[in-house]
Amino acid sequence: MSTDKTPFYITTAISYPNGRPHIGHAYEAIATDVMARFQRARGRDVRMVTGTDEHGLKMYQTARGQGRATIDLADEMSGYFRAMYAKLNISYDRFMRTSDPAHHAASQALWRAMAANGDLYLDRYEGWYSVRDEAFYDEEELVEGEGGAKLSPQGTPVEWTVEESWFFRLSAYQDRLLAFYRDNPDFIRPESRRNEVLRFVEGGLKDLSVSRTSFDWGVPVPDSPGHVMYVWVDALTTYLSGLGYPDAESDFARFWPADIHMIGKDIVRFHTVYWPAFLMSAGLPLPKQVFGHGFLLNRGEKMSKSLGNVVDPMALAEQFGVDALRYYLLREVSFGQDGSYSAEAIVRTANADLANSFGNLAQRSLSMIFKNLGGELTVDYQPASDDVSLIDDILDMAGTRLPREFEQLAFSIGIEDWIRAVFACNQYVDAQAPWALRKTDPERMRAVLMTLFQAVRTLAIAIRPVVPDAADKLLDQMGIAPDARDFVALADTDWFAKLAASGFKVGQPVPIFPRLELPDGEGEA
Repeated sequence: MSTDKTPFYITTAISYPNGRPHIGHAYEAIATDVMARFQRARGRDVRMVTGTDEHGLKMYQTARGQGRATIDLADEMSGYFRAMYAKLNISYDRFMRTSDPAHHAASQALWRAMAANGDLYLDRYEGWYSVRDEAFYDEEELVEGEGGAKLSPQGTPVEWTVEESWFFRLSAYQDRLLAFYRDNPDFIRPESRRNEVLRFVEGGLKDLSVSRTSFDWGVPVPDSPGHVMYVWVDALTTYLSGLGYPDAESDFARFWPADIHMIGKDIVRFHTVYWPAFLMSAGLPLPKQVFGHGFLLNRGEKMSKSLGNVVDPMALAEQFGVDALRYYLLREVSFGQDGSYSAEAIVRTANADLANSFGNLAQRSLSMIFKNLGGELTVDYQPASDDVSLIDDILDMAGTRLPREFEQLAFSIGIEDWIRAVFACNQYVDAQAPWALRKTDPERMRAVLMTLFQAVRTLAIAIRPVVPDAADKLLDQMGIAPDARDFVALADTDWFAKLAASGFKVGQPVPIFPRLELPDGEGEA
């Protein structure tokens, strides 16, 4: 067993909880969790941080409109995100709330570091601000809406804002940022996002307003009464506070800089322009990569309340099962691009791949061992060339092909490699026909069934980061110890001999992937 504990730090975006979590939040959390589980399975020492970004004018106005304290709203809404992560089996190490005192301390430490570098100055802000985006926009960035109304590039309302503000000297970082992008071509992925950011920065950067005085729901600016930090300064600092910054004895020293910030494509600018500039100013290392994934569309349409097509991820998980939902989203959507989903597609994919292909393979393999061999495993058989070829191909998939794709966040390609290996196993079963060999050549039947047992175990370990609960239930039935279910264990060539020698016997297997049905009244699109 490898002792490699190379640190790996990954984060989701820090979700703004002025509404309940939607399928986009679920998609990002699942993808981040799969990467975290995959890296743990490779022997890495992983930290995964997520949380809620609770400050800003939008939260303040929402709470005021409901006649309640802003912290009460934040407590309630943050709880919905925690509940979703629990439901979706998200294995985060820390859930950080920006209202936590420890986060306030981290944000103020970062602020002081930027101030000490001479990058903060007091002035007057006059310009366009989108409450919904919590973002400032230049006049030339605005678009025209109905009736000539000015809108942000995201199509959200903007309002003219005038107030005293602290400014960050973002303009001083244009050349340094462009040099960093040039020297670190994988910092912004996918390539389309990188090109957008390059064009934006090359067009010139203006200093950024980084404090507000018109409300008090935020992190107080050090030594500047009446000012709270611009929400994006404090939200981005969550990636530091989630590791214990600025405490020198915390996880921060071991895990920073982040290996991957997993975010939606609509907030790439904040993470690839503002965030690295803040860190440069504070003298801190920059993240290794920011990956801006695409949006999920409901039957090809962007979700909106007005269309009535906003889907609750908790309801989807309840309806179809957590593992089926996790598998579908990473199998069918090319990570980095927009993708579409529907109830019919989830059912179709889960049934075809999980129930009919892998689930059926595992069920009939273990059933035949239970019924025909009394559940006994043995190494006392002579493998044929077909057996060796199958095992070699599956080990290559699990040990090389799938990990290579997952390392690049090409989840759908890695899973495609996995399902092809499942299909190869099913073709092997049909070609060998162990049910017929029982009468004609029982020794050959034994060799085939032992080959299948080994193949199913490897397939289960390979897909475990995606469908952790189902994979563990299957591996439980197969007698595979909890500490022998990772990619490191795939290199153990003696595992099967040790399991057979232990006296373990396969029992009557229990199906792990039930066939799904569409809800009443729903049919194929």
